[in-house]
Amino acid sequence: MVRLRGVPSQVSRARELVTAVLGRDHPLYDDVVLLTSELATNAILHTRSGAGGLFTVTVASSETGVRVFVSDAGSDGPPCVCRTSTQSTSGRGLPLIEALSHRWGFTRESGTTTVWFELLHAHVPAGVAV
Repeated sequence: MVRLRGVPSQVSRARELVTAVLGRDHPLYDDVVLLTSELATNAILHTRSGAGGLFTVTVASSETGVRVFVSDAGSDGPPCVCRTSTQSTSGRGLPLIEALSHRWGFTRESGTTTVWFELLHAHVPAGVAV
């Protein structure tokens, strides 16, 4: 787990955590890096963690797959998988998570929102938890 400041330069630090935990040769590495970047960016842009607040990133790897958790200071509403126009320059983070992950979700508790996703290795059936 790493605690990061809610500024754009910290998205690269979230990616560095993925590299430290998984290594670049991990079969799920590229997708985990992409989706972690999206969640870190969302924490900075759409929650009270932005503008220098704090958020945490946790990467958990097992023999069945990888799960990433990003916890932030919450927002006024729940995370939204909003459909945007092809012209829009934002709004693709959670749709990407939904499209590429095997499972994802969020919890809201005591002012903290945690969004997580799970990627499974190809040989693991979809009903098995990481």
